[in-house]
Amino acid sequence: MLVLPAELTHRQATACLRMLLQGLRMQREPGVVVDASALTVFDTAALAVLLECRREALAAGKTFAVQGLPAALRGMAGLYGVGTLLAPAS
Repeated sequence: MLVLPAELTHRQATACLRMLLQGLRMQREPGVVVDASALTVFDTAALAVLLECRREALAAGKTFAVQGLPAALRGMAGLYGVGTLLAPAS
């Protein structure tokens, strides 16, 4: 499981994405789950990071899901029309 930090804004986006993609490449499981439950401070960059991670996971033939997405970020994703791309982990 990949884990997001407590803060993910434009300032941390590049480093966070790099960390997530490195973790994604090291995983051997057929599915990637990102735990966003620690996320408390974020902006639209958090969506961009999650969507890029999803794109990379799907390109590698893996499934992608997000666990613990904060309600405000879920609302933001819906507002931008990408809510369905960030499926909750089951």
